[in-house]
Amino acid sequence: MWINFLIFLGVFLLMEGITWCTHKFVMHGFLWILHEDHHVPHNHFFEKNDAFFLIFAIPSFLLILFGSLNGFDWRAFVGFGIMAYGLAYFLVHDVLIHRRFKWFDKTKNPYFRALRKAHKVHHKHLGKEHGECFGMLYVPKKYFVEAFNSKK
Repeated sequence: MWINFLIFLGVFLLMEGITWCTHKFVMHGFLWILHEDHHVPHNHFFEKNDAFFLIFAIPSFLLILFGSLNGFDWRAFVGFGIMAYGLAYFLVHDVLIHRRFKWFDKTKNPYFRALRKAHKVHHKHLGKEHGECFGMLYVPKKYFVEAFNSKK
C-alpha cells in the first residue's frame, strides 16, 4: 500500500519536471502552433492550447484503466499521479493565474502571488523565443522574495 502512495507522489512530483520540459521544448518548440494563442490576448474562452489537456489526460486515463483491470497495480497509481497533477495544473494555471473561472480572485497568499508573477513574466514574451519560468508549481526564489516583500 505504501509503495502505491510513493508511486503516486513520485509521479506527481516528477510531473513538474515533465511539464517544464514539455512547455519549453514542445509547446515553445514544434507544437507552438497549438500553444501560440495562449500567449496572444484574446476574448474567447477556449484556446488551441487546451488540446494539451488531452495530450496528458489520455495516457493518464489509459494507465488508470489498464492498471485497474486486475486490481490496482502500479500503472493505475502512475495514472492517478498524472491526473492529480492535471487537477493541480487546472486549479493553479486556469483558475488562479489566468482566472478563467473566478474562484480564487482575492488571494493574498505569497506563494500564489509569486506563482502569478512568474507566469506573468513568462507571458511578457509573445513569441516562442526568450521565454522563462516554464514550470507550474515551482517558483524561482526571486518571485518569492518579491511576493513576501510586497506584503510588508
